[in-house]
Amino acid sequence: MIDEMHERQQTMQRDVLMIATAAVSLVNGQGFSPVFDPVFFLLRPFIAGTFLSTPLVFFYLTSVFISLLTLLIAGVPAALYERARGYKDSTPVSIGIWFVATALLAFPAILAYFTAD
Repeated sequence: MIDEMHERQQTMQRDVLMIATAAVSLVNGQGFSPVFDPVFFLLRPFIAGTFLSTPLVFFYLTSVFISLLTLLIAGVPAALYERARGYKDSTPVSIGIWFVATALLAFPAILAYFTAD
């Protein structure tokens, strides 16, 4: 019974941290993010001439690309922690590391949101 409660608590912690990590990465992909414009212009030659090059679709594609890239890069420290500890599954600590790394990558976007005119 106690093991079941401990497992349930860890599952809830992992779920909440994963949702928070995804939310922070989505903030980093928004149009007010300082990394949005450079990525927008760097992706343009790769998308030109396709059905994805319409302005609205390209805007959303850039946003999703930045969000996913944020998740991928921020996941590296968490993966290194899991490998160093020999874990087969993610723990609340490793997902917490992932969340902190995502928050650090998204900090300029969060700052830009709160300091926008």
